Amino acid sequence: MFMDNLKLWMVLLGCRVKGRHTEQHDVFFGIADSVKALIPAIHEFWPEAKGHIHLDGWRAVTKVGNYAIEVVDAATPLTNEVHLFFINLGGYSPLIFDELHHKMLAVGPTMAAATAEAKKTTFYTTNGFKGAASHIDDKYGVDIDDVVLVKDILSKTIKSKYQLKLTSSPEAPEDDLHIGYFKLPS
Repeated sequence: MFMDNLKLWMVLLGCRVKGRHTEQHDVFFGIADSVKALIPAIHEFWPEAKGHIHLDGWRAVTKVGNYAIEVVDAATPLTNEVHLFFINLGGYSPLIFDELHHKMLAVGPTMAAATAEAKKTTFYTTNGFKGAASHIDDKYGVDIDDVVLVKDILSKTIKSKYQLKLTSSPEAPEDDLHIGYFKLPS
């Protein structure tokens, strides 16, 4: 059964955690009919923030690559031959005192296939230099810090109710990205 009004959301959270000198960030994935409906789950996800969270960006995830992403009931039989991966790339620029990150989604049959997609990105090919080698050989100064299946990082409550259906759909419109500072109510 399709859940037409429900979507998978990818949300970039920011917070100035007590005792830290710089703003901290994390990525939250949830399923709801709106970003606003995610607020209680976001606060539960990052309790150390004590309600002082803001959004630096969000996206309703409806398409990744050539695949449509749909939310379906957990009991719906699925035969997904591909999986949705969240990838956090880390890299360096010789003129910026920071580790830069690019958070992306990729669809593939395996983690290796998703990683291969990440290696094709402009971020991967341009953010690294000699002397700023990654933790993994042959990455040219760019490290894939994290690669995880999105379904594995959804909350237990969400996983008990819903799952993601991935369908080949090259013609589906691209997702809108909402980037900027948005205060989240406590």
